[in-house]
Amino acid sequence: MKKKTLVLALLAAASAQAATPPKFDPHRIIQDVKVLASDEFEGRGPGTAGEVKTVDYLVKQFKAAGLQPGGDLVNGKRSWTQDVPLGRFEIKGPVQVSVSDGKQTMALTQGEEIAIRPAENGQAQVDIANAPLVFVGYGVSAPERNWDDFKGMDLKGKLAVVLINDPDFETGQGDFGGKAMTYYGRWSYKYEEMARRGALGTLIVHESAPASYGWPTVKNSNTIVQYDIVRKDPAKDHAPVESWIQRDLAVDLFKRAGLDFEAAKKQAQSRDFKPVELAGITLSAHFAVDAQVIKSKNVVAIKEGSKRPNEYVIYTAHWDHLGVGLANGKGDKVYNGALDNASGTAALLELARAYGKQPRPARSVVFLSVTAEEKGLLGSEYYAANPLYPLARTAGVINMDGMAPNGPARDFSISGVAKLDLLDRLSAQARKWNRTYSPDPNPEAGYFYRSDHFSFAKRGVPAISYRGGQDWESGGLAAGKGNAEAYRVNDYHQASDEFKPEWTFQGAAHDLELIYATGRELADSGAWPNWSQDSEFRAARDESAAQRK
Repeated sequence: MKKKTLVLALLAAASAQAATPPKFDPHRIIQDVKVLASDEFEGRGPGTAGEVKTVDYLVKQFKAAGLQPGGDLVNGKRSWTQDVPLGRFEIKGPVQVSVSDGKQTMALTQGEEIAIRPAENGQAQVDIANAPLVFVGYGVSAPERNWDDFKGMDLKGKLAVVLINDPDFETGQGDFGGKAMTYYGRWSYKYEEMARRGALGTLIVHESAPASYGWPTVKNSNTIVQYDIVRKDPAKDHAPVESWIQRDLAVDLFKRAGLDFEAAKKQAQSRDFKPVELAGITLSAHFAVDAQVIKSKNVVAIKEGSKRPNEYVIYTAHWDHLGVGLANGKGDKVYNGALDNASGTAALLELARAYGKQPRPARSVVFLSVTAEEKGLLGSEYYAANPLYPLARTAGVINMDGMAPNGPARDFSISGVAKLDLLDRLSAQARKWNRTYSPDPNPEAGYFYRSDHFSFAKRGVPAISYRGGQDWESGGLAAGKGNAEAYRVNDYHQASDEFKPEWTFQGAAHDLELIYATGRELADSGAWPNWSQDSEFRAARDESAAQRK
């Protein structure tokens, strides 16, 4: 009888534990952020000593949380990491760039008038002499929208001058979702499209509003070491020159060519737009590139499911930031990335601790901390292309990128505008805390395409990137919006993104209650969320339906 009583007591305790939501400790989040964003971790650049320290720290924390390794199989056993081979590209020596109108040649300074990336096409040396410039509007080829900015223009041997964002941004109306950026508005699409068309390269005209960030972010993100997945034929995806130029420079070049920049920009908002050569304007560029192949790592932990261990819910956050780069006005070269994304990584660790103490869910829950997000979502792209756990049997992905460092909010949001059942589940859980869903306040910034959930979404997996709300309990919308704008202008991708003593992370702890409840409910259910019928990701998900039966 004593043994039976003990068993019943243990079962009752387990049931009570399962019914009691875990508590999330903002002090532990603070501690993890302080460590990961310290100068000792050197900005957590992939392929650096900072990566080694970061990976070691994450593995140690996942072990302490009571999780199991979920990475690559090594001698028949799971390791804590997934190897991610990356091409590493760095400019060596001076960057010599100049523009000419046939009468006068003007030297450009790297990081000032132009931000030119190291060539990722396999060339050790880029030498371009007097390449002509062609304005191709927004650089969009979208047959489904009956839109073609190129009109048969041959770009071989030429440099394309391109506007950032897409044709709807200025007016908020048209075929590209109004203010909400489509993938055609992303700088990565523009580079890819020009390479497909055989251009020598791309000069994206920077303007803060359509880019959603200022020139310091462009400078700091593009003049440092770059990475890419290892490609069989990189020249098909990357032209020799990938760069941004300041708007003032573009205006001057247009004027020298007898053109009006604003008038040309206005014409580019129409499907009748035709490319315009900048008559007499040429650009020359000379620089060397050191290209290597390195192995970075995704860190992977798992809480194995009790009933359906071969079905999965995944939480993600990227551990990397920009590493060591150009010094700011204070001489600081370490891009610590405290909010972006030591905070999301700390939240992932705190979630792992909660799951480690709770009874096993029905489905397996994976904690995936990915590399090289800042280089183009490369760690998540590699995982999604080489999944350790089948994407068809992944019920949902919740990504965390920049968690609320201040107080709680009355609302929450996600990156971008998306319609999917997973958001409905999140909203339903939020109502238990009297919280409401607020659509992305800046859909024109294209955040949906700028976080790691996109690598899963484009393959059909229901995926969202969680964002804390802006309607703060203390200070309301004015305080929340003001804080977000201040970070975007002053700290985003700048050396000043460091831990701040006033941060409490009470908001992040509050958000984790919601994120945990949503993921746990999905992990304990047999449900398979999907995208809305009109979503561009619905077809990919439906194609894999048979694998979920």
